[in-house]
Amino acid sequence: MPALHPLCCGRLRFDRSVFFPDASPGTRTTVPVPGFLVIHPKGKLLFDTGVACEAAADPVAVLGQRLATTFQMVGAPDENVPGQLAHLGLVPDDIRYVANSHLHFDHCGCNPLFGRSTFLIQRAEMQAAQTPGGRYDARLWQHPLDYQLIDGEHDVFGDGTVLLVPTPGHTAGHQSLVVQVARDSRFVLTADACYSSEHMARELLPSVVWQGDQMLDSMRRLRAMGEQAGSQILYGHDPIQWAALGAARQSLS
Repeated sequence: MPALHPLCCGRLRFDRSVFFPDASPGTRTTVPVPGFLVIHPKGKLLFDTGVACEAAADPVAVLGQRLATTFQMVGAPDENVPGQLAHLGLVPDDIRYVANSHLHFDHCGCNPLFGRSTFLIQRAEMQAAQTPGGRYDARLWQHPLDYQLIDGEHDVFGDGTVLLVPTPGHTAGHQSLVVQVARDSRFVLTADACYSSEHMARELLPSVVWQGDQMLDSMRRLRAMGEQAGSQILYGHDPIQWAALGAARQSLS
C-alpha cells in the first residue's frame, strides 16, 4: 500500500471574505497551502506543488499585482516543495509523477522544478488555461514539461490505490485525489474542490468559482466518498485540520 505524507507548500494571509463571501471584509485569516507526497512501490507522486519559491521575496514580479495585493506570503523558509521533500531525504528528480489539482498559482507554482516528472492534468483544465482571455497565468503552465493529459478518472499506478477523480466547478478541469493507504483506510484529498470543513458543512462556495452548480455537485460527491467506512477527507486550505496532520516526516494512516 502507498504511504501519504502532507507537505506544507506555503501559507497565505488574506481577507477572510475571499474564502467566505458572506463574511464582513476586514478580518484577516491565514491558511496552509498543502501538497501531498504519495510513496508507492512503483514510484512517487506529488499532488500539487504549491506557491513558487520566489514569490516570498518578490510577489509582484512572480504573481502579478492583483494576486500580490490580495495574498501575503507568510510561510516559513522550509514551507515549500523542495524544503518539504528535503525533510524526507528527497529531491524533485525523485518524483515520477506530479498531479496538479488545477493550474492556479498556489497549486502549480513550483512545477518547473520537476523537469524529469510526468505531469498528470485533466485535459479540460489545460484547455481552460490555454483559452485566450482567461484568468490563468501562462507563466504557471507554459513550461517544457512532460504533460500527460487525462480525461476523467485515472488510476495512476494501475492497482486502484491512487486515483485521480475529476471534481470540476472551482475550475473547469479541477481534480481531486483518493489514496488507499491500508485495506481499511483511505484519504480523499479535495484540493480546491472544497476549501475547508466549514465550506463542506455549509455547502458554501468561495469567491473564485468557474461554475457554481458543478462545484456543489463535486462537493457533495466528495462528502459521500468521505462518509464511506474507513475514509477521511483532507480539505484544500483548512488551517484547523492542517494543524492536526503533523510534519512532512510522518505518513498518514
